[in-house]
Amino acid sequence: MRHGFALAAMLTTLMDGLLCCLTGKSANVVVPIETSEAADGYEFVEVKPGRVLRVRHIIPEREVVDEPRGPGGSVHRKRKITVYRNGQLLIEDLGDAARQELLHAQNGDTQPNCTVEVELADPLSNPTPTADPKADKTGSVVGTGGAATSPAPTLGSAPDLTQQPRKRRRKPKRTVVIDSERKITSCKGTHADVAVFFVHGVGGSLDIWGSQMDFFSRLGYEVIAPDLAGHGASSAPQIAAAYTFYALAEDMRAIFKRYARKRNILIGHSYGVSFCTFLAHEYPDQVHKVVMINGGGPTALEPSLCSIFNLPTCVLHCLSPCLAWSFLKAGFARQGAKEKQLLKDNNAFNVSSFVLRAMMSGQYWPEGDEVYHAEIPVPILLVHGMYDKFVPIEEDQRMAEILLLAFLKIINEGSHMVMMECPESVNTLLHEFFLWEPDSPPKSKPCPEIATKRPETAKIPTASNGGATPESKDETK
Repeated sequence: MRHGFALAAMLTTLMDGLLCCLTGKSANVVVPIETSEAADGYEFVEVKPGRVLRVRHIIPEREVVDEPRGPGGSVHRKRKITVYRNGQLLIEDLGDAARQELLHAQNGDTQPNCTVEVELADPLSNPTPTADPKADKTGSVVGTGGAATSPAPTLGSAPDLTQQPRKRRRKPKRTVVIDSERKITSCKGTHADVAVFFVHGVGGSLDIWGSQMDFFSRLGYEVIAPDLAGHGASSAPQIAAAYTFYALAEDMRAIFKRYARKRNILIGHSYGVSFCTFLAHEYPDQVHKVVMINGGGPTALEPSLCSIFNLPTCVLHCLSPCLAWSFLKAGFARQGAKEKQLLKDNNAFNVSSFVLRAMMSGQYWPEGDEVYHAEIPVPILLVHGMYDKFVPIEEDQRMAEILLLAFLKIINEGSHMVMMECPESVNTLLHEFFLWEPDSPPKSKPCPEIATKRPETAKIPTASNGGATPESKDETK
């Protein structure tokens, strides 16, 4: 009987696709779903004339508590980023943080983090990186794996300096110096100046954040979650230009400016991480902390030319059952009845073929490269599901290396939709990060170089200023 229903649904989809090919119109155009929940925290915001987004906005009923904020702690980060024309990126950690690491290493307490990192755009073309003339005193170079390497001579032969080609001094394409000193405080639910934003990715809706929104609203946090255009109950314009990154980013800017408080926390999932990155870069004084859930590496967005989403809309509509099945298989660690029900209840992957195609082809953001991410001064928590088939863990590790102040957390039992699969683990991680603040510098230390505490010693243990190593990664079950 189940096979009969599945066959009927597939035949209906094929007929709709054929009708779409004949008429040139999409058979499953997304329109705002009927909802009577406007009085239950749901609002409809017109970000542009005729462009309306559904937003869930929960202001918890809490007692007015005159609770003073803690003193917090200051984190000083200074970096020099050099970009070369061959695609190499050199990062030098400068300032008090780097000096403190060297001092600790001299005392034998910890191993120093290398202050130079070189990443090759094409490792196969130059498998042996060489030390840069501007390298630090150690002269070491760190490749993708994070281990120092150096050219090794052939066994049993002495190096012939006369036959070695003379190396030219590389000219950098551009150099960026980042000097950030930021005060970070604990964000509690009783603080009226804190707002938490949730941004979903392609094919999702604000409903995928149901567990998180309920959890944090019960703790007293003010939470805001919008539906992207063409998703959930938001309007779905029938023009591809309405779904470019820049159009959607301006939507999120309008939502942020409407609901923002003094200290704002941004939480993004998948493609939604890019919009959180955009807002954190544009409003660093208002964005206090950021959470990136399976967001991928710090690379500029560019649509793929060989993607299945470049097929005509009618063909994608015929393939929609296969696409939904593929998303279930790749997005969840398990593919049982529970996961299928989660997709149905949370209105996930329920968009038209036109919107899906326009969203995928509109992911063009050349400004969002590694330097753009490295300039963000906001502390960032990276959450990765171990079984994620869309985003490899190496991409989140690379993101942790590039970001100025990052924490990488891995959830063993989760996949791409980890906030739906493991809501308790995700909620706990997020709440700990909300409450985290660096330790204040000890006043008894006379030496100014070691007076600044490293954020690695804070409550979130896996802080990364140079990337997470297998020894430092913290796995949460």
